[in-house]
Amino acid sequence: MTDSIIVLTEEPLGKTDINNLLTFAGPDSDKVNFVVIVPAELHRNMLADFLDDLSLLDFAEAFRDLGEGQPDPEKAELDARTALATSLEMMAAAGLQSIGEVTDHEPVSALIEAVETHNAQQCIVITTPHAVADTFRQDWANRAQDHLGVPVLHLYSGSGFIGDS
Repeated sequence: MTDSIIVLTEEPLGKTDINNLLTFAGPDSDKVNFVVIVPAELHRNMLADFLDDLSLLDFAEAFRDLGEGQPDPEKAELDARTALATSLEMMAAAGLQSIGEVTDHEPVSALIEAVETHNAQQCIVITTPHAVADTFRQDWANRAQDHLGVPVLHLYSGSGFIGDS
């Protein structure tokens, strides 16, 4: 029997992320099918992004993000498709079975739908730190955990650090 694990990510998975998935899948990784979801970010909470950048002491990025405004829908779609293709290529190179999709739905809703569609036993949310959402438990992993009956693991992109979900 093949187990399904849903992975929700906001950016391309990197080498560390792939190693984390390999560790998570364990020795039976050939019996695990990963479903990767990448949302096309069509709406940003600019204040939360600004505060996130400030909390990471990235002042230049904070003011650059503030000046950019809402993302262009075509660019958001292209960025999401690129992130998905890169992630699937990295996973295949590591020997992980994976499929994926870009969604323009709200990310947590897309995650919940994917869990139901694929009868998934677990979810992994991989994001960069979001100080505001993480502090107030409004990050994707916490919100998904409130609606799902399966474990949701929140990893920070490019690290082995686990978010509080």
